[in-house]
Amino acid sequence: MGNSAKIGKLGEDLAVRFLESKGFHVKHRNYRKIFGELDIVAEKKGKVHFVEVKTLSYEAGDSSAYKNKPEDSVHYRKRERLKRAIQGYLREYAISRETDWQFDIIAVHLNAKEKTAKVRFLEGIVLEK
Repeated sequence: MGNSAKIGKLGEDLAVRFLESKGFHVKHRNYRKIFGELDIVAEKKGKVHFVEVKTLSYEAGDSSAYKNKPEDSVHYRKRERLKRAIQGYLREYAISRETDWQFDIIAVHLNAKEKTAKVRFLEGIVLEK
């Protein structure tokens, strides 16, 4: 596993812990199909949450990591793949059309030197643009 894959996995692990601490039930991780991937599928109060995790690693004193917004990396092609993956998931698991769902992003900022992390939860991101 390469360094960026390790950082990504660590970010996803932290995102799962964050969601569970907020009362979410994580149903799936890394749902992969030919048409796209979903990092985390979680449920809370009957609503399904499709969560994209973006992890940024930086050294102490490098404030530029905070200037990068993870939602900016969810560009048009990525949104199209996410929409297809969400629709595939809903079909595969026979989730009713009446079931509420939303797309969220969790941004994880890792400080490797200090071994700390900050988690930012962006809820209800629109995929239609």
